[in-house]
Amino acid sequence: MKISARAVLSASTALGLVAALTACGPDEGSEGQTLTYWASNQGASVEEDQEVLQPALDRFTEETGIEVELEVVPWSELYNRVLTAVSSGNSPDVLNIGNTWAASLQETGAFVPFEGAELEAVGGEERFVATSFATGGAEGAPPTSVPLYGLSYALFYNPTMFEEAGIEEPPATWEEFVDTANELTRDTDDDGEIDQYGFGLEGGNERQNSHMAFILGRQQGGRLWADQGPTFSSDAQVTAVKQWVDLMATEDVVDPSSAEFSDGTQAIADFVDERSAMTIVQGSARTTMAARDFDDYEIAEVPVLDPLPGEPVQSIAAGINISVFNDTDDQEGALRLVEHLTSPQEQVYLSQEFQTLPVATESYDSEELQDESMDTFRRILAEHSEPMPLIPEEGQMETVLGAAIGGIFADVATGSEITEADVRQAMEDAEAEMDAAN
Repeated sequence: MKISARAVLSASTALGLVAALTACGPDEGSEGQTLTYWASNQGASVEEDQEVLQPALDRFTEETGIEVELEVVPWSELYNRVLTAVSSGNSPDVLNIGNTWAASLQETGAFVPFEGAELEAVGGEERFVATSFATGGAEGAPPTSVPLYGLSYALFYNPTMFEEAGIEEPPATWEEFVDTANELTRDTDDDGEIDQYGFGLEGGNERQNSHMAFILGRQQGGRLWADQGPTFSSDAQVTAVKQWVDLMATEDVVDPSSAEFSDGTQAIADFVDERSAMTIVQGSARTTMAARDFDDYEIAEVPVLDPLPGEPVQSIAAGINISVFNDTDDQEGALRLVEHLTSPQEQVYLSQEFQTLPVATESYDSEELQDESMDTFRRILAEHSEPMPLIPEEGQMETVLGAAIGGIFADVATGSEITEADVRQAMEDAEAEMDAAN
């Protein structure tokens, strides 16, 4: 299955898109207006993102007469840039945010709430995939962001390695997953050392650890957060974390050296280099695989417990949202830009370019998106995902919880035996750290 990082719309679709957006021409009174837009870096480089986004913004200018000054901001800088803009008042008109930041940034009061006329101006709630729209802010409050790029976790597996091991189908249940990972963990060159592992993960990656604690916790019937605060040490969450850590600690299907992996690319590299046969990552990993000219993979839903004590959650409702600053000089124009970028037509284009999932439900009817992998990702996002806790402390929670789980992986890698009591103690310590900080 070859997926290009820079897939291109068919000529007929591209011409139809431009025609649809430019049929009416620029609005009177819009000539000479300029919006500033901070976009998050989605592709392999800032320069690639600029190349992808500029045609979409040019179509917006042709439609409205409004120019857009684009700046693509690396993820390592974006959150601090946003906070500085909030405090200084020197802000762009429109910007992207990680959707897990939505509740914290909502508290600043710096962003336009999407309700009433403002929500209708960007297509209304009915435009969006419901699980993605739910990430726009704290529950019970008007969202201050709407989805722009959808993402979900999925199980990536190597069909060639499966075939060599006599495995015909990807695992659907957690028990099948562990059994499959054991079958695929082997010494391929008979030198007495394992050089192919059944599964690859990043034990030092706080983000992945906290996300998997959420996913497996929901399957176990747990939650990371309740009204009174963190619930990391509940029975369900302790069981979920141990379930994740045991892939290295007791099942031996994960390379112990991956306890040090932390940057979000190393587990993918192991998968591409065939040092692991399966990995659970977000769909955007396909751009990295394409950049390595690797296409020997298939995609399946994330395994689920059977019997299932909790909910059939397979992913967080991941993705990137888009917001408008309150102090924009042109709120109407800014809302029109949001409407344009989230329109079904542009979502098809952006999805293909960035290997993300459309957040506009109508986009999934497009011929360009009719393939098995897209259907799998759509099903996971729309039917089997939930937002991470919609709380202002979410970013801090991911750091504290993810680091605690990373500490357990580090202990495993150095030969320590990890018991349920050890996991519970680590979760209690993480809860206490959260409580002390808040």
